[in-house]
Amino acid sequence: MRATWQAVVRELSATALGVRRAWDGPSRERDLIAQAAKAALAAWIAWAVAGWWLHVPAAFVAPWVAVVLVEWTVYRSLAHGLQQLAALAFGTVAATAAGLLISDTVAAMAVVLPPVMLIGHWRRLGSQGIYAATGALFALTAGPVSIGAGAARIGAACFGALVGIGVNALIRPPVYLRDARALLQDATDEAYDILREVAGGLAEGRLEGAEEAGAWHERALRLYGLVEQARAAMAHSRESLRANFRHRTGSVPPPGQAYDDALTVLDYAAVHTAGVTRTVLEVASADGSAPRLEHQLAGQYAKFLNQTARALHLYGHSRFGRGGDEALREAVETMRDTLAPLRRGLIRSAADDPDRIATYGALLTQAHRLADQLQASVPVSGMRT
Repeated sequence: MRATWQAVVRELSATALGVRRAWDGPSRERDLIAQAAKAALAAWIAWAVAGWWLHVPAAFVAPWVAVVLVEWTVYRSLAHGLQQLAALAFGTVAATAAGLLISDTVAAMAVVLPPVMLIGHWRRLGSQGIYAATGALFALTAGPVSIGAGAARIGAACFGALVGIGVNALIRPPVYLRDARALLQDATDEAYDILREVAGGLAEGRLEGAEEAGAWHERALRLYGLVEQARAAMAHSRESLRANFRHRTGSVPPPGQAYDDALTVLDYAAVHTAGVTRTVLEVASADGSAPRLEHQLAGQYAKFLNQTARALHLYGHSRFGRGGDEALREAVETMRDTLAPLRRGLIRSAADDPDRIATYGALLTQAHRLADQLQASVPVSGMRT
C-alpha cells in the first residue's frame, strides 16, 4: 500500500512539474499541450462542417481522421495522411464490392478481411496499413452496403485529412530543435560529471572496492542511451522542418553542422568513458585481476580526466552558441600537453609486466582517442601540435 501511495505521489509530482514547465516557457510539455489542443480543434472543425452543417453520411469519419492526423510533424501528417487515405479507400472499396456480391455480412467479412489484412502489411502503407481493415469493417457493419455509402465514407475521410493536416500546418506548426539541443546538452553534462567523479576517485585513492567504480561504469553505459536519444531527436527535428512554413519564415533556426559534430564527439565520449570506467572497475575489483595504478600515475590520470571533462563542458557551450571558443581551444591544448607526460609515465611504469602493459595500455588508448577526437572537432587555429 505504501509503495502504491509513493508511486501516486511521484506521478502527481511529475504532473505538477510538467504543468510548471509548460507555464514557465517553451518546453516539451507546452508542445504536448499545443498538439492536444490542435487535435481537438481539428476534430471539432471536421464534425461542425461534415456532421452539423452538411449532414454528410458517415460524418463521424471526418473528425476521426482529422484528430489522428495532427501528428508530431507536418511532414508526418502529410505522409501518414496519404497512406491512411489509400488504406481506407482500398478497404472500403473491397468491402463494398464484397458486400454487394455476398448478401450475408459474416460471409462477406470472411472473404474480404484476409486479403485486406495482407494489403495492410504492405510496406508502402507503413504504420497506416491497419486502416485498410478498419475501412472494410466500417463498410460492412455501419449500415447498409452501397456504393453511395462507401463514397461518402471516403469523401468524409478526405475532408477530415484536409482539416487535420491544415490545422497542424497552419496553427503553430511543430518544430523540435529544442529537444535535440537539450538532449545533446544533457549527454555532454553527464559525460562531464562522470569524468569528474572518476578523476576525483583516482586522485583521492578511492579504489579499494568495486562498488563506486561499478556505479561509474553503469552511468557510463547509460550515457550511450542519452546519445541515442539525442540522435533520434535530431532526426525528429530535421523531419519537423520539412513542409513547415514556420521554418521558412526564419522563426526557428535550422540544425546545422554543430549538431552533427556534437553527436560525433559524444559518440566518442560515450565509448571511451565506458572504456575508462571499465578499466577502473577491473583495477578496483576484489579479485585483483588487474594491477592497481601507482599513486603518482593515478594523480596524473585524474588530472587528464579533469581537463577532458572541462574540455567537454566548454565544447557544449561553444557548439550551441554560448561562446567560449578561445577557452575551449586553450582547454584542449592543455589536455594534449598533459597527455604526453602521462603517456611516458604509463609506459615507464608498465616496464615488462604483461598485466600492467594491458591495463595501462587500455587507459592510454582511451585517453589518446578521446583527446584526438576533441582536438579534431573544435576550432583549433593557432593551436600547437
